[in-house]
Amino acid sequence: MLVSGKDVGAIKLLCGFLTIEKVLICHVTNLWSLSLAMRFQPVSHSWVALNSKPKGVIQFIGGAFFGTFWPMLFYRNLLQRFFDDGYTIILLPFNFSFNHYAESGFLIREQYEITPELVRRAILAGYDYKPYLDDQNFAWVGHSIGCKYIALLEGFSALPSDEQGIKAFITKVVEETSKSTDSPEKVKQKIDGTVADILILINDLEQQRATATELIKYYISQDPKVKNVNDKSLDVIITSIFIKGQPSLLLAPVNTGLESAVPKPLADIIIKFGFDVKPTPKETYALIKDGDLFNLLGLVSFPLDNIAKSTVQWFDETFKKPPKPPNSPNDYRQVLKGGHLRPLGFRIGNLVFNFPDLRFLIKPNQMPPIIESTQRRSTEFETPVSQLYQRLEKKQESKNK
Repeated sequence: MLVSGKDVGAIKLLCGFLTIEKVLICHVTNLWSLSLAMRFQPVSHSWVALNSKPKGVIQFIGGAFFGTFWPMLFYRNLLQRFFDDGYTIILLPFNFSFNHYAESGFLIREQYEITPELVRRAILAGYDYKPYLDDQNFAWVGHSIGCKYIALLEGFSALPSDEQGIKAFITKVVEETSKSTDSPEKVKQKIDGTVADILILINDLEQQRATATELIKYYISQDPKVKNVNDKSLDVIITSIFIKGQPSLLLAPVNTGLESAVPKPLADIIIKFGFDVKPTPKETYALIKDGDLFNLLGLVSFPLDNIAKSTVQWFDETFKKPPKPPNSPNDYRQVLKGGHLRPLGFRIGNLVFNFPDLRFLIKPNQMPPIIESTQRRSTEFETPVSQLYQRLEKKQESKNK
């Protein structure tokens, strides 16, 4: 069959398009394979990125909206740094609720739901799972209002072990934060309700701890690589039903009330009718202060962040934690450039897209650009945050010796 010159030209043109298509497909495939280095999969109500050689587990909870809808996208660059540092990542969902006690309880329940699944999936993938057997290898990182839930878990960790002690602790917190207009009946009702909820949570967690421990042991017994299930290195260690002894890193923490969910004028009206978040910001501060834990706390703030400003000031000036030794390399307190949304950012190639902060319009020269190089972003944010977390781990190790 003879082929005309026009046909030859058409064939060459077609081959050219096919070559371009092949190059584009290869490029997209390469980008996709890079993105798969940190693959999030749904586990229980959360998302998990399993590290093949984990040093530990970072449980992350973001702020309102960003922590609810696709946090693996909004916080991608920060999460990738933690993953590259050698940590399995658990993305805990931020759920809108007036009852922050219940929401923090949900988060710790998730830890018990997810931990056995980490072991099972690691065994199937041929990954190391020993770090998952000790709850001291788990840590918490929060942003914005997500930090309040971590703070409540830290407060719960300071609760006495007996019912009378718990009631005395909660009574002190409620009485010192009650309004002068609150009747004795209302105060008693709040104390009794809070104590009842805490006791239910503790009972649930005790059962979940036992169930999780047995499930982990079963999965280990099914690992073909395990020759002796009684090996001490395979013991399951859960030292606290809450988060005592686990590091907490708070990024632009916000302790807020109803005004974070609805406009302030409307919030004031709703509060007058007796509705408010549980616990209120004042009660949360009292719970943290009276518990006097947070001995493995790291805190990062931003000079142009008015949203977290009052909460950060309380930690610095009232609670006085984390300590800020002058000119010390062991500082657990960092002030980094930017505003409240600085932790947000996702990477495409060698560029990072930062979520625009409203203050960018007011002081653009003092805010990070909306688009910046990965190197610059890492130098100004991810690297200092990562180094701070490493210092917390070293402090934890020295305490456990």
